[in-house]
Amino acid sequence: MDNINQLQRLIDKTNHIVFFGGAGVSTESGIPDFRSRDGLYNQIYTYPPEQILSHSFFTMNPHMFFNFYKQKLLTLDAEPNPAHDQLAKLEQTGKLKGIITQNIDGLHQKAGSRHVIELHGTINNNYCLHCHKHYSALTIKHAETIPTCACGGMIKPDVVLYEEPLDQDLWQAAISLISDCELLIIGGTSLMVYPAAYLIDYFQGDHLVVINKTEVNQHKADLFISDSIASVFSKLEIRS
Repeated sequence: MDNINQLQRLIDKTNHIVFFGGAGVSTESGIPDFRSRDGLYNQIYTYPPEQILSHSFFTMNPHMFFNFYKQKLLTLDAEPNPAHDQLAKLEQTGKLKGIITQNIDGLHQKAGSRHVIELHGTINNNYCLHCHKHYSALTIKHAETIPTCACGGMIKPDVVLYEEPLDQDLWQAAISLISDCELLIIGGTSLMVYPAAYLIDYFQGDHLVVINKTEVNQHKADLFISDSIASVFSKLEIRS
């Protein structure tokens, strides 16, 4: 409990906080992560998930891509957990200036957060590769085969696949957020996904807190809490 109390004190005394989260933020909502023992990357498929979720595989084998995508990543029924809810409350106090997430599930917004940078895109945005018309996630969900636009073009989820670059505007916005914050809380990420993990190099603030079930190689951290992010945030009292 000492670690929780220490985190509580840091939050209480800081007015410029940024949260940087990964897949572990959403596991308590029933969304599997990628690299844990039960994660997607440790399950057996016809092709490795990293290959299925690549730009070249999407282009060459869209049938298999969408079959995997709809089964494993299109998590429309998932609901926010205490981590999402508490972060939304913290934003409402004015202390939390922004959330940077590697997740594509949209649960931060579903919980009420407004300033969210989705580095890897979101399942909630989809667009035609030909005419660029936008579609909802339900279009993808209800498509019997490959989702197709009225113009005949294939619809692509607006998520960053392997072999694709990050959106540079979002990347610069994330750098700006982290560069300016006093307290950076990293949660639910092993910091093994690049280039996102490079963002930590831009932190110049006073305190860095890391919350993750497994050890994270981050020597800059003032505080490391080995627990789920949902469990930790459920014990915090969010106050102005």
